[in-house]
Amino acid sequence: MRAELPPDEPRRLAALQALKILDTEPEERFDRITRLAQRLFGTSMVTVSLIDSDRVWFKSAQGVAGEEDLREVSFCQHTILDPGMTMVVEDATLDARFADNPRVTGDPNVRFYAGHPVAAPGGEQLGTLCVIDDKPRGADEFDAEVLVELAAMVEAEISSLSLAIGDELTGLSNRRGFEMLGERLVAAARGLGLPFTVVYADLDNMKPINDSHGHEAGDRALAETAALLEESLRGSDLIARLGGDEFCALLVDTGFETATVALARVDQALERRNATTGEPFGLSLSLGLTESPSGDESPLWDVVAAADAAMLEAKRAKKDRIPRR
Repeated sequence: MRAELPPDEPRRLAALQALKILDTEPEERFDRITRLAQRLFGTSMVTVSLIDSDRVWFKSAQGVAGEEDLREVSFCQHTILDPGMTMVVEDATLDARFADNPRVTGDPNVRFYAGHPVAAPGGEQLGTLCVIDDKPRGADEFDAEVLVELAAMVEAEISSLSLAIGDELTGLSNRRGFEMLGERLVAAARGLGLPFTVVYADLDNMKPINDSHGHEAGDRALAETAALLEESLRGSDLIARLGGDEFCALLVDTGFETATVALARVDQALERRNATTGEPFGLSLSLGLTESPSGDESPLWDVVAAADAAMLEAKRAKKDRIPRR
């Protein structure tokens, strides 16, 4: 069943077109959110769906074939009619709106659907973040508040198309982006009763690199460090350059022990890089981490500060091991 058009449809479409986001290349910042949603909810499909005049285009998708679908068969066209409200369909075969939908009666055999609207900075409903499965699921098995928080992360990323929340040099989030997205991630983790861990990283010897090899070399060192962190951590982890030579990562559903394994991967990546690089300088990181266990309500920046303190302790320990002459 095709849904009625939103009352502000012309304005909504104009806002979507103005963002110039349709038919763009995949972006890790959106893929990170859909991967995280798939991991948290355990559904077979997740999409960031943008609703055009006659189609639904997927800015990011997990478990979905193709880049778009017809608007007339989309569940999401119904979701955007109620701004700010999550639409949950426990079993599409029992819902009069969707029982004869070709996506229900045929491939991919949709049964469960939950979607939350995603709005433009001006409030126009652009589409949804939705999780979909081929098995029915009761409302009591689904935490809608977590989906709301993840949808807000999508909105923050869309806002970044006009607001500066990214670091131009490394492609990571900047401090502002980390705060905007990190608060949402923490709320989602706590909504599901999951721990999270913050990793704080400082690039050692940044000043000597700049002094000996120039600021272009320093920029390359920062960019390489960002790439190594992305390579070593999970695709769903939020990584940011907070400023200068300091980096921070937020690992959801990760305790202290699992995070130490991730830090070992970072150290191994640094060793491989230093053994094979053609650059005249090596890379070294001082790393600190702090866990916020399930049930802890400490503010995100308190956990970041504790990880920063652990990093400074690791840096001092390195200096103490340097022979003095």
